[in-house]
Amino acid sequence: MLSIKRRSSGAPGPALEEELWSTELSAGSRKVAMAAVDSFYLLYREIARSCNCYMEALALVGAWYTARKSITVICDFYSLVRLHFIPRLGSRPDLIKQYGRWAVISGATDGIGKAYAEELASRGLNVILISQEEEKLQAVAKHIADTYRVETLVLAADFSRGREIYAPIQEALRDIDIGILVNDVGAFYPYPQYFSQIPEDTLWDIVNVNIAAASQMVHIVLPGMVERKKGAIVTVSSGSCCKPTPQLAAFSASKAYLDHFSRALQYEYASKGIFVQSLIPFYVTGGVSAPGSFLHRCPWLAPSPRVYAQHAVSTLGISKRTTGYWSHSIQTEQRSLEYLRASQVAQQVKVLATRPDDLSLTSKTHVFLFAQYMPEWLWVWGANLLNRSLRNEALSCQA
Repeated sequence: MLSIKRRSSGAPGPALEEELWSTELSAGSRKVAMAAVDSFYLLYREIARSCNCYMEALALVGAWYTARKSITVICDFYSLVRLHFIPRLGSRPDLIKQYGRWAVISGATDGIGKAYAEELASRGLNVILISQEEEKLQAVAKHIADTYRVETLVLAADFSRGREIYAPIQEALRDIDIGILVNDVGAFYPYPQYFSQIPEDTLWDIVNVNIAAASQMVHIVLPGMVERKKGAIVTVSSGSCCKPTPQLAAFSASKAYLDHFSRALQYEYASKGIFVQSLIPFYVTGGVSAPGSFLHRCPWLAPSPRVYAQHAVSTLGISKRTTGYWSHSIQTEQRSLEYLRASQVAQQVKVLATRPDDLSLTSKTHVFLFAQYMPEWLWVWGANLLNRSLRNEALSCQA
């Protein structure tokens, strides 16, 4: 027993010293860690206390933003109902009394132009039809005259020829009081292409047909409207004018010109009794649409030209910039043309008398506000992706 006591009271061995050191070190680490946690918690509380006013300010900003967006959505919904539904519930306005007895429609043998002419004729207006193919013009004019019992005149003009065609048009319209002008004639290339690959003739067609035609027609009829202090000018643009669209550069730019041109004219001549409307249609089915296509299964997304024209005419005098159809107001400009059939049609004519929206289409539906306010880089990325696939499909069909 004495020997045991002496050994226990002696100096500790190396193993015991190491164990004691480890215990002390662990306890110290725990204290440091706890001190750090306590310090972080105290720091957090101090920061939270100092930033409390900023958090309240951010909460107010968030509440204001949410309220503002909610009011915007409500106002947009009200505008949609007021523009596209309420006018169709009451009696139709007297367009002859409001604007005049004669209407001029360019690109009037197909698509929206033809349907718009028929809708105006159904409201009693005499119509002057302008397009490239005289035989087709005569057939449409006869159909309108027999169906609606109105007067019709036809003017065959190839707008791609440029300046030389406007003198005969001006002479033919000289003694006629034009109440409504509808600019619908348009040119398009057969499929999306990079700008350097587009033939020079196609570029001149887009300039002469999409830009010069509308400008010159307005220049011809506007002085008479100003003199009579009444009249309406409707220029059919396209949803592609919303953003720059790669591989449709010339076409989308020409449609953006029409949109800005119309809006500027409205500011210039509204005080003189002239109503100028920029019409921005999206998807409209046409004669070359495949019967089993997505748009035929969902006609509310892409109406026929006749249904579209009925709705578009009802917005005349109400909205200076509109898509013309209620579902177009909740669509974005993303399209997938069934180019197998559309390209065959495009190869038969040098300049499409119809709008590309009248071709066979498939689409995805989005919110129109998203189309307007989406970042430009996102629009460009989507347009590049879509148009590249369309170009490859068209080229493979040609091969």
